[in-house]
Amino acid sequence: MSMAPRTDTQSPAPHVADSHDLIRVHGARENNLKDVSIEIPKRRLTVFTGVSGSGKSSLVFDTIAAESQRLINETYSAFVQGFMPTLARPEVDVLDGLTTVITVDQQRLGADPRSTVGTATDANAMLRILFSRLGKPHIGSPKAFSFNVASISGAGAVTMERGGQTVKERRSFSITGGMCPRCEGRGSVSDLDLTQLYDESKSLSEGAITVPGYTGGGWNSRLYSESGFFDPDKPIRKFTKKELHDFLRREPTRMKIAGINMTYEGLIPRIQRSMLAKDREGMQPHIREFVDRAVTFTICPECDGTRLNEGARSSKIKRISIADACAMQISDLAEWVRGLDEPSVAPLLTALQQTLDSFVEIGLGYLSLDRPAGTLSGGEAQRVKMIRHLGSSLTDVTYVFDEPTIGLHPHDIQRMNDLLLRLRDKGNTVLVVEHKPETIAIADHVVDLGPGAGTAGGTVCFEGTVEGLRTGGTITGRHFDDRAAVKETVRKPTGTLEIRGARTHNLQGVDVDIPLGVLAVVTGVAGSGKSSLVHGSMPAGEGVVSVDQAAIRGSRRSNPATYTGLLDPIRKAFAKVNGVKPALFSANSEGACPTCNGAGVIYTDLAMMAGVATTCEECEGKRFQASVLDYHLGGRDISEVLAMSVTEAEEFFGAGEAATPAAHRILTRLADVGLGYLTLGQPLTTLSGGERQRLKLATHMAEKGGVYVLDEPTAGLHLADVEQLLGLLDRLVDAGKSVIVVEHHQAVMAHADWIIDLGPGAGHDGGRLVFEGTPADLVAARSTLTGEHLATYVGP
Repeated sequence: MSMAPRTDTQSPAPHVADSHDLIRVHGARENNLKDVSIEIPKRRLTVFTGVSGSGKSSLVFDTIAAESQRLINETYSAFVQGFMPTLARPEVDVLDGLTTVITVDQQRLGADPRSTVGTATDANAMLRILFSRLGKPHIGSPKAFSFNVASISGAGAVTMERGGQTVKERRSFSITGGMCPRCEGRGSVSDLDLTQLYDESKSLSEGAITVPGYTGGGWNSRLYSESGFFDPDKPIRKFTKKELHDFLRREPTRMKIAGINMTYEGLIPRIQRSMLAKDREGMQPHIREFVDRAVTFTICPECDGTRLNEGARSSKIKRISIADACAMQISDLAEWVRGLDEPSVAPLLTALQQTLDSFVEIGLGYLSLDRPAGTLSGGEAQRVKMIRHLGSSLTDVTYVFDEPTIGLHPHDIQRMNDLLLRLRDKGNTVLVVEHKPETIAIADHVVDLGPGAGTAGGTVCFEGTVEGLRTGGTITGRHFDDRAAVKETVRKPTGTLEIRGARTHNLQGVDVDIPLGVLAVVTGVAGSGKSSLVHGSMPAGEGVVSVDQAAIRGSRRSNPATYTGLLDPIRKAFAKVNGVKPALFSANSEGACPTCNGAGVIYTDLAMMAGVATTCEECEGKRFQASVLDYHLGGRDISEVLAMSVTEAEEFFGAGEAATPAAHRILTRLADVGLGYLTLGQPLTTLSGGERQRLKLATHMAEKGGVYVLDEPTAGLHLADVEQLLGLLDRLVDAGKSVIVVEHHQAVMAHADWIIDLGPGAGHDGGRLVFEGTPADLVAARSTLTGEHLATYVGP
């Protein structure tokens, strides 16, 4: 076929469609942003940086990503929108040039016991189809291999109208599921230790039941002693078989006790329903202590922890069952799938192969598909979410990442950088909120927000190239090339914490002595076994305070004052000075404004439209009744105190008429972790990830413990904030505490007194002790990946 010759020698004028190459933001005022106006280049990698709390997430997630999502939702019918989350338009004047946004955030995957890495990524769905087609013997559809589907069957008569007559037909149905009937697909069973429930040498009238809330002659204990099923004066060890069954396991039975209608139920199901069904974190301390003592979780003896029934485990492909496949390390499973050559399921094998290869490529090849989703760290969860986007054919999409390097060893950061650049090179716009200089360095465009945090932030301090940032004079620019030096002298340990033969998860019989009275850092590549060693193998003892990465819970009514317990001494101080009840000074109790119920705003639900929040006219957003605001402490009312920053409040409660030592202690801890700029009444839902982590650390510092275990405390911290954290860790050690930190940040490693390095790789290639000693020895030896990177970091 001949092509028509080109006659024009001049290049044609650019098409008007090619002129839309910027995302324009004008007048953004979300959270602490102060009329921010910027232009972000499309099909480039833009990194947003700045101190923790400077407004990065407010700009990227709450403005750009939120508006894109809202506009996409508006393209659906009102009926469909009714099932979607309603999103309000962000506080911004103009947003132009948006494309479809895919958000990959740090939210941990759900901790539901039925959720695993396989179910969260569709890998399990493909494996189930594979086994239903190729497994021998054939046992049924893909449902027969699902641990979330129970086997059920039934039969009965069905009545229907046919030809003007009522006809009855007998119908039967059956569903073959893969759920283990004993553990109901959870993989573990909980047993109650009966010795913790009652003292068998005593009778009920002598107080045999030892469960909290069932002692002291209250209604709970009267229910059993006055039920009439057994003699309340007879010791429990002398109960007949029937009496013991009625006491422990009887089905719910209606009865009258002291003239009141009540439901009698065996002690075990009653405790399971009233205590064990609740979230452990939400329990009162004495209940949580009882549950930890009385409940033992053991691997299900019937399915051996695989969650699947015998039928699902019996069907195999090349002598491998679906349970074996899910228990394999993903890198090994990918090799096994590559060896299957079956033309009848070729498209399925290709899709499964791509998913498993994406795991390996993104650095998660050490996981297994049966790993519970709730046990993944924040960084692992974020990378699991990235998997579905790696092989995507979509282009001209905006990908938004929230600190993708969290939880990554310096060795793994290069791999993450390559993935971000690959997404950009396919023609996508990549926006990354990040603190690590290694990732900022690969940016095409940098936006630095600040200059401070909270009300002191929210403005654009710098916009341009990485080279421009280095010389720009902003906090990020000044700290960009910061390098911590290895300590000349290290502290001497005061004792050791012995760990012997640790085999949790992938640990291979690790023997290690963790020194006490010093700053000890446990490091190693992602998946090498650090958390398994520190959280899973450390000897249980008194005085160990563990601060993990779990998200802190809180509604829009929660704030730093309620979360840290600061509000209690403040309320009592107000009540004492004014001679009234403390409950008046709580916006969640008697002092709440009756119009808005103490929320400060009135929410109007508009079905599938975005809800409207208007400031309450009665209390003008102060959340309290007008009469409560007449009571003062040191010349301030309670709403003015909640509007103070931590620094201001620390001074206010430190001396003078308002001096409150209990409140001052908590405020000092908040200032110590770098949260001096937060206001006491700021809703927890508006805090950034780094702020929440430090709020949690400040709260745990109050606990009476000699050993602090911190899991990546630098997560979400700006380069400038890391120095403050190191000062805090030093103060803890100098106060006689032992601090053990699981960390990848080279500045923390260089500052340590002792380093324990696990590796050499991840999964079954890790789990071994590859180095222990001082940071200087690690740099000198350069014998491990960590040693190589630390030596490069501290320089010659």
